[in-house]
Amino acid sequence: MKEGNLRRPSNPVALFIRYFMFMLGLAVMAFGCVLTVQADIGVTPWDTFHIGLWKTFGLTIGTWSQIVGSAVILLTWVLAKIRPTLGMLLNMYFFGEFFDWFMWLDFVPHAEGIWQAVLLFTAGLLILSVGIGMYISPRLGAGPRDSLMLALHERLGLSIQRVRVTIEVVVLVAGYLMGGPVSVGTLLVAVLTGPLIQRTIPFWENVMRKPYGRANVEEQVHA
Repeated sequence: MKEGNLRRPSNPVALFIRYFMFMLGLAVMAFGCVLTVQADIGVTPWDTFHIGLWKTFGLTIGTWSQIVGSAVILLTWVLAKIRPTLGMLLNMYFFGEFFDWFMWLDFVPHAEGIWQAVLLFTAGLLILSVGIGMYISPRLGAGPRDSLMLALHERLGLSIQRVRVTIEVVVLVAGYLMGGPVSVGTLLVAVLTGPLIQRTIPFWENVMRKPYGRANVEEQVHA
């Protein structure tokens, strides 16, 4: 069977479970980000940018995540003609919503003292990595920022790693200039997130594979 003829299973239960895992992953990822923000020892470069925008212009961090995500989706469409998928739009909207909901619930305390900060940050980094694995495992589409990375990679002919580093340096500097937090935690996120998601993504993909239809596609490939 040709690869072009392969289709994902149309079982509505399987589709529901895939979208449920996708949405749950976004919520878990947002909660991890909230923990790192409340730890106050450094966040991801994109969160530095969103927090900088919030401090400069108001609104909420989650709202700025949505606004920036929308701009990134448009830019990706213009640069590489990559049309937004349903997964991409859900990612853009609900990550910001989940983030703001967790902040509004206000049950995660702001760190008081170095040990509480380290505990919150470590938990946040681990939970963030688990959430990334969960939302990627159903394969419903990359987030806006990952799509921009791929678009610039195709447009400029640079390596994905170089494009990713360049984007994150630009948003980190822009966020810092607007008052976003940059500290040792920012470096730790940059260094540790990659190795952590290399473990969480295969785990959750294995969870999703057989019961929910992905194994059937793989079996057809080898048939």
